[in-house]
Amino acid sequence: MKNENNQVRVLAFYLPQYHSFPENDAWWGKGFTEWTNVRKAEPLYRGHYQPQVPLGDDYYDLTDYSNMEKQMAQAGKSGIFGFCYYHYWFNGKLLMEKPLENMRDHDGEKLPYCLCWANEPWTRAWDGKDKEVLMPQVYGDEEEWEQHFQYLLTFFRDSFYLKENNAPVLVLYRSNSIKNCDKMAAYWDKRAREENFSGIYLVEEVNSFQNVPVLQESKAYLEYEPLFTVNHRRSFTEKAGDKIRTLAFNLLTGNRCVHVYDYRMVWRNILRRNEAPMRNKERFPGAFVRWDNTPRRGKDSIFYACASPKAFGRFMKKHLKRAEKNQSRYLFVNAWNEWGEGAYMEPDTRYGFAFLNALRRAKEDVGKSKC
Repeated sequence: MKNENNQVRVLAFYLPQYHSFPENDAWWGKGFTEWTNVRKAEPLYRGHYQPQVPLGDDYYDLTDYSNMEKQMAQAGKSGIFGFCYYHYWFNGKLLMEKPLENMRDHDGEKLPYCLCWANEPWTRAWDGKDKEVLMPQVYGDEEEWEQHFQYLLTFFRDSFYLKENNAPVLVLYRSNSIKNCDKMAAYWDKRAREENFSGIYLVEEVNSFQNVPVLQESKAYLEYEPLFTVNHRRSFTEKAGDKIRTLAFNLLTGNRCVHVYDYRMVWRNILRRNEAPMRNKERFPGAFVRWDNTPRRGKDSIFYACASPKAFGRFMKKHLKRAEKNQSRYLFVNAWNEWGEGAYMEPDTRYGFAFLNALRRAKEDVGKSKC
């Protein structure tokens, strides 16, 4: 079903990693949060904006719900319709659940939201030990699916949870990694109907791990940017200067290497792509604010050069126009607060509210152009 009022809803991915919890204390040191990596980041070359600092040194703790309320207010004023919160479930084991449960249980107003099950094993990748598994993913069978469904149901019943025709929206990060995923999805759809919903509105990500939706049971897919375009959809021309380049250069230390992409070129190729939806599913376009994962990856970081609020606003305006022309229901932006990957819209010391203002103006301009 198409978006009948022809207005795309912007959803921003949201990371709930900004609080300490016992597992992180054990694995990374007492008091570890995402801010730990953000604070200790070092510039890898002259002019490199690291460490990136939140405006007013606001290294917030998400177990204090007032911080989430403030963020919802900022996001809503900037044209963001809602958040897509990352949800971490490991065969009955929850991680980083407290901020989301606090939000779920809040009685007052809040932004609409959905969950994205970030179904990948946790490893020591930040230490360069990606083969050392800290928390494995085991998907199980109906008994395990029912346990997970019962937990998801506590969110689905929230009146602020996103639903399409009374079907709760659920995003799968890596659907191709889940054994018997179609059977699991069919089981959840049946159980949702038994709970007086009209099924599950399942959305697959296409990203660096998979380039096409794979499930019979999914209703839609979203393009997770910039990784989907960079890894799979290089629809570039061969004109000189009009082709994405990966520049790897050794820094003065002699053993550090950072991979640099042209932010503008990636965006132009996102906008240039004009593919029909795959496998008769709804297509939700993706966008990204910026990207620099130096806090997490150090010498092996990936950086998108030439990102700025002005460029982001210009590209978003074009992207929103095309999304509305295609009657896209949602547009997913990476991200609200991925500070460890440098993919965030939140205000910082260098740009203030400029990225949020750029999004607001882009939304306003697209709205005016239809009047």
